[in-house]
Amino acid sequence: QVYLVESGGGSVQAGGSLRLSCAASGATYRTTCMGWFRQAPGKEREVVATIEKYGATTYADSVKDRFTISQDNAKKLYLQMNSLEPEDTAMYYCAAYSRNLLGISCREASYNYWGQGTQVTVSS
Repeated sequence: QVYLVESGGGSVQAGGSLRLSCAASGATYRTTCMGWFRQAPGKEREVVATIEKYGATTYADSVKDRFTISQDNAKKLYLQMNSLEPEDTAMYYCAAYSRNLLGISCREASYNYWGQGTQVTVSS
């Protein structure tokens, strides 16, 4: 079991920055991928960024060059968000994947552990 707790959300004006953190505990040694996802009201959940345990990252096109995902020994996951836009407003979730990838990428994986989420609101 992997337990995930997000923090760092809040309200910010467009153009501002926020840094999300995710504290991981439990069987983190089994983690293959970690990721940040978001869900806005009335929209489907979407992947924002992922990081494989050896450091390879992926980003959604909408956040490339603005967001940066990083991790610290699989115990802490971060998402640095710069140049925030109103369209970034959503609940942000930290997730972990603990199975073998078997030829798929961290972006394609079906994550099996989730945090409770942290709200990010960007005003224009």
